[in-house]
Amino acid sequence: MHNRASLLVVQHVPHERLGTFEAPLREAGCSLIGVNTYDPKAPWPGLEEVDGLVVMGGPQSVYEQRTYPFLTKELQVLREAIDAKRPVLGVCLGAQLLASALGAPVTKNRQKEIGWYPIQREPSADGDPLFEIFGHTETVFQWHGDTFALPKGAVQLASSPLCAQQAFRYGDSAWGLQFHLEVTAAMIRAWLTTPANKAELATLRGSIDPLTIKQQTPRYIERLQELGRQVATVFCHVVLASNDLAEARR
Repeated sequence: MHNRASLLVVQHVPHERLGTFEAPLREAGCSLIGVNTYDPKAPWPGLEEVDGLVVMGGPQSVYEQRTYPFLTKELQVLREAIDAKRPVLGVCLGAQLLASALGAPVTKNRQKEIGWYPIQREPSADGDPLFEIFGHTETVFQWHGDTFALPKGAVQLASSPLCAQQAFRYGDSAWGLQFHLEVTAAMIRAWLTTPANKAELATLRGSIDPLTIKQQTPRYIERLQELGRQVATVFCHVVLASNDLAEARR
């Protein structure tokens, strides 16, 4: 097995970064190439220069491509990555973009999930490498108002009472996670105080309480980071194995 592979990391806002994913990805053998889509001059490497993609979250919606033209570019890159069998890990907006690239509609969820929520592991997650570590129920961190339909041919991995589509796998190497495993306690505090996020919380008329989120964080953060480390490590191993298979086919 090759001991290094390169990952393109797509970031949509400065505060939604790799977080706890970064160290385990590097330790497992993945070097990281970042693209900040909020910088219109950011250069995009060609798909032939990378072995996989990690697409992070952000406040944008997939259906806002006229407002955020870079989303159109991202969807094209994701389609090409899927066709080229490059492994993909999409987080929150990244999962919605992956679902859309696979032909599934992305719409507003009936209720926003912001804070700590339980998700249920689906029976079809048995045997999935990223979900081996997940128990029947896990409490994860969420910050989203949109959802997506399960793409045709994809396997549902997790669900929740408020949002049916919490995680899916397409083929052997593309995953979408609606929730955030990558956050630290410091990142959560920063998200709660980011002006745009504060404005969003203010529109919810107290139905989501930032104080409750802060109080719940110490209870759940350690397990969340354990899940995040494992998912990042296993995903890097998938990228390395996929890279080896591609080399063998040449």
